[in-house]
This record gives sequence, structure tokens and C-alpha cells, in this order.
Amino acid sequence: MSVDQRGSFAGRLTAARDRSFVGRDAEQALFLDALDDRPGSSPVQYLHGPGGIGKSALLRRFAQEARRAGRPVVEVDGRTVAPTPEAFAAAAEEAVVESGAVLLVDTFEQCQGLEGWLWEQFLPRLPIGAVVVIAGRIPPDARWVSDPGWAGLLNVVALRNLVPGEALAFLSARGVPDTLHEALLGFTGGSPLALALAAAVAVDASRHGSADTVLDWAPSADVVATLLPQLIGDPPSEAHRKALEICAHAHVTSESLLRALLGERAPELFTWLRAQPYVETTTLGLFPHDVVRESLVSDLRWRDPEGFAAFHKELHQHLFEQVRAAPTTQLLQATGALLYLYRTDGHMARFHGWQDTGQVYDGPCLPADEARVVELVGQAEGPESADLARYWLDAQPEAFRVYRSARTDGIIACSAWLRLTDERGCDVDPVVAAAWTHMRGHGPLRAGEHLAVARFTVHPEHYQRPSPPTTLTQWRAMGEIFRADHLAWHFIVMRDDGFWNDHLTHFDMWPTADAPVVGSHPYRLFGHDWRAQPVISWLAAKTDVMLTGVDGRDAGEAPRAAEVSVLSRPEFDTAVRDALRALRRPNVLADNPLARSSVVVHNGGSLRGVLERAVAALTGERGGDKRHRALVTTYVKGAPTQEAAAERLGLPFSTYRRHLTSAVDRVADLLWQHELSGTPLPDPPPAGQDGVRPTHQG
Repeated sequence: MSVDQRGSFAGRLTAARDRSFVGRDAEQALFLDALDDRPGSSPVQYLHGPGGIGKSALLRRFAQEARRAGRPVVEVDGRTVAPTPEAFAAAAEEAVVESGAVLLVDTFEQCQGLEGWLWEQFLPRLPIGAVVVIAGRIPPDARWVSDPGWAGLLNVVALRNLVPGEALAFLSARGVPDTLHEALLGFTGGSPLALALAAAVAVDASRHGSADTVLDWAPSADVVATLLPQLIGDPPSEAHRKALEICAHAHVTSESLLRALLGERAPELFTWLRAQPYVETTTLGLFPHDVVRESLVSDLRWRDPEGFAAFHKELHQHLFEQVRAAPTTQLLQATGALLYLYRTDGHMARFHGWQDTGQVYDGPCLPADEARVVELVGQAEGPESADLARYWLDAQPEAFRVYRSARTDGIIACSAWLRLTDERGCDVDPVVAAAWTHMRGHGPLRAGEHLAVARFTVHPEHYQRPSPPTTLTQWRAMGEIFRADHLAWHFIVMRDDGFWNDHLTHFDMWPTADAPVVGSHPYRLFGHDWRAQPVISWLAAKTDVMLTGVDGRDAGEAPRAAEVSVLSRPEFDTAVRDALRALRRPNVLADNPLARSSVVVHNGGSLRGVLERAVAALTGERGGDKRHRALVTTYVKGAPTQEAAAERLGLPFSTYRRHLTSAVDRVADLLWQHELSGTPLPDPPPAGQDGVRPTHQG
């Protein structure tokens, strides 16, 4: 193949690179200032940043500008020069002898061991008028940055990803269709290398694929496999790789998170993560650049789906426990970290903005804040709602939270989480009245239970649309749900305009039939029966959907709440006694209302199995062996009469009856606790040779 008649391939390469180069205006200005020796300029520039950030492309741009200015250009590449003083000096010799030379050193991390020699011996030999640009993944040693001798000569620049406007210009220059811009930006985070690879794949797909293929663009395994080595290099060990995967999957990574998942190597691994050029440090912990995060998660999910699922569930369990244990001041942070695991489910990321929540912060509503809360509700919802906010501020001031601007410290939004155990307020607030009406249609509130209403979600500037305060109000609501004891129902109140319907129903929060009106505004309540589907099973179902991408429920289909019996405590105790008596009669057992209770439905669906697990749990309690033997002899083995059971146990009948009554009451207590909390029953101990759970004698 002949070269282009207008020049060489090099000329065409340069022209193509010129057309596709975008951004880096600040870095180019610093270089041009040094090239022109303007006052205050620094003749030595040190650029550092992770792989794929565009260091080499920027050096090529600098070389063009230097040559246009008539400067001799000396280029040294750390990948091709031996990491010795002699080899480096030979490669850069022209910069020492040529007046006004521009020395460009790329991939300096490959010869980082020469850093001391470079600063102390080589660079001081360069003549006045020389310009030096060094680019590498690792920032310079702090002693050179703080050295007063280099203070007026050295400028250190940390290269970042392209900002959204620059990234869009990059994609347009590569011919990427506008319809793909959002998907590519979401994956690449503005990384130039990732943008280039993704753009090439996307352009090819748009030329040869269907419209659906283009709109559903996602990075292929080949793109990820090409990117990862460039972005993260080669981690020193499998433990380091695992730490990276945790850092990619979690919202932020702390040393305590690594310790919980990886054990005692956590300090070493945290220190290593912190030193990586593609990892950022915040007050909450560490997080990787977007493209590193997405590539690591995508790669693990593709090459080891079972391992990814197990890892996800382990991390999920730890973060859920953190939510349950977090003090109120840390509830939003803990809840946001847990919900972040669902960011790829197709709904969560559209309505939750983790990156923007730093614009606001929440706090309790103090007496001095109440007038502002009433004012905000009035602005957004009208005077009638403002009167209701005043009513609930008087009744439950602790239910209200305020959201302050991090910039001005002023209150810009508010919300309330009303905790209700009786129907107080129904004659005043039609929204709360509608919540009680809906709940009564699905079973009464049992002793110890409560319902909750997320009321007055108000941010006038972006009323009930995605915004940082709205994200925090959602996190607050979910955090309260995750840590609540004996929550029967909750309701989220939204203006009845349909905007939130798909999002909330995706998460099994279903609209009520009625739309109560306050002032001139109708509202829709979205509710969930936590007795029919407790938090643990709900999270497990959402996790399965996120991991598999398959929702087993038909579109628009609400949970079959009618399949779960909601029993009062007396009804529950009676059902337990009847079920134990029918333990050896499956047909009778199947008709017991306990078979459709939450504790049975969400612990395998077998009433016999749930009863046997509760009976087995007695052996771990003080005095439980006696109760356990009485139950096993009477109901599991099936003594013909209670007198016969007492004789088999060698007990006086009155003593046997006392043990049996205590045992039945204790089983009912255990099952009731799990019925209300929704927590799973403990696993049973292994059975003995006769198939009966072992007991302790004595």
C-alpha cells in the first residue's frame, strides 16, 4: 500500500488526532505559558493520573505545539527505555545540548526508581529555556513538591476525566449517535480511553445493528477485557484484586468494610487501594473512578456470575446489618450505601442521585425550624396542607426532618415519617384517614404493630421530582422501614400525577384505590404490607431481580397479599395449639390458618417444618430440654394419650402437663416474634438417628 500523496501516514494520523482531541484547556494553557516563558510560568510540568486518562494524547498535543513554535522536541517513553540513569540520560541527551529543547517523558511510572536521580542530577543540568513535561500514573514524591528550590520551577497537575461537555464533544467527533451519548457517559465516566473504545464499538453497532441494539448499548466483554489492564494494571495478589472488587461494588469503601469481608489484611489492602491513581479519597472512604468501577463489576459478573452473586449477597448482608445498627445521625449514609447495590436494576439510578447528595444535609426539625417547615409546605402544596403540617408538628414533632443547603445552610426541604398506632388525626388529615382505611381492608393492626406514613415530601424548587433532598427523603423512608420493629404497613404520599407510579410499583409499593384531596390537590398513597412480605424476603426478591434481570411477577401485578393470613395474637396462639395437635395429620394441618401466616410463608411454606424448627429451638434455652421432650413425645412421636406420654417420660402427670403447657406457650411466643419481625427462623440442629432433634439429658 502506498502512502498518501499529500504526505505520509504520520500526517494523516496527526490530522485525525487533531480533529478528535477535546478539552484539557487549562493544561494546554499552562504548557503554552511555559513555552513562551511568561511570568509565573513553570518550566517543569508533572502530569499524573490513572491509565487511560489521556496523558499520552496530551503529550502528543504538546509536541505539536512545541514544533509549531520551532522548538526541538525530545520524547522519552518509560516503556521503551531501560530504567537506568545511563539509558535515560542517553535517550534525553538532546534536551541537555539543544537550546530551547522541550523534553516530554511519558509513562514515567515504568522508571519511577529514577525519580531521585532525575530531580537531583539530571534535571538541574538542563539549560535555561528548556521546558520539561513528565507524565506518569504516580504523583511525584512529596519531598520534591515541598522543596523550596523547585517551588518556582515545578507545577504538578492531576489529570481528571473529561467533564460532561468535553466528553459529549469527544463522542460527537467520533461519530457516535446522540441516542447513545447518555449510555456511554454512564459507563465511561469521561475516561478518554474508555470513551474511545466504547465509541468505536458503538459506532460499529449503529452501522450494523438494529435500532434496539443501539439503544440498549452496554460494554462488551471484549471492551472490558481491553480496558481493565490499562486502567488497573496487574494487582499484586488475589486479595488485592478482591479488595478492588469490593471497592468497585460498594458506594464507598472503609477499612472496617474490608475487615468485615476480608479479615485482618484490611489495613494493608486499604493502604494499597488508597495509593492507586484511579481511587479517590473522601471523608467517608474510598471510591474508584467510574469506568474502573463499572469495568470491574462488569468483568466479575461476566466471568463468574455465581461468585458475583455470592459476593453481592455477602456485601448486602453486611450493609443491611449496618443500617439496622446505625445511629440516627448515620442512617442516611448507611441506607444510601445499601441501596447503591441496586443501582443497576434499571429503576434505582433514575430516581436516586448518590453523587449529588452532598449538596444538602438533613437534621431533626427543631422548634425554631417549625415555622419554616410550615412555610415550605404552604409554598408547595397550599395553605390546607400547611395547616395539616402544623397539626402533625404539634402531634409528632420528632417525625419531621429538615434538609439544609450545604452552601447556604438554609432549610430548603422537609419531610415527615409519621408513626401511627391509633387513628388519631383521621378526622383532620384525609391522607392519613385513607391510609387507615386501606390497611383495615387487609387485616387489623395487631397489638404491638404500627403503620407509618411518609408525609410532606416537600422541596418547592423541584417539588416531588428527583433532586438531592428528594433522594434523602427516600433514603430516610427506606432506612426507617429496614430498621423498624413490628411495622405492619407503610405508605408513601405523592401528588397524584403518575410520575412515580412505575418506580414505586417496581419496588412493590402499590397505589391505593382512593386519591384523597387536600385543598385542590389529589394525592396517591403507595403502600406495602410488611406482614405479607417482610423486609428480609422483600430484599431477597429485589436482589434476585437485580442479579438475574428477571422479574417473575407479571407487569403491574401486585403481591398476592390475600395468600397471607393476618392473625391476632389470640388467634395465632390457638392456631399454634391446634397445629401441634395435628402435626401427624397432614390434611388437618393444611387447613390450619397458621399455614398461611407470614412466619410460615416466608420460612419455606411448610407449617410442619416451621413447627419442628421452633420445637428444636427450645433445646438451646434454659429449661428448654424438658419442654422439648414433652413436645416431641406428645406430638412429634405421637403418644396415644397424654397419660401415656407422661409414663414414657417417667414423670408425674401434673409435672408432665406443666412442661407441655409451658412448651406450647414458648413455641407460640417464638413464632409470634418472627411473625411480627419478619426475620427468618434459625436453622434446626441436625437430627439424631431416629430422625428426632437431639435433646440434652438431665
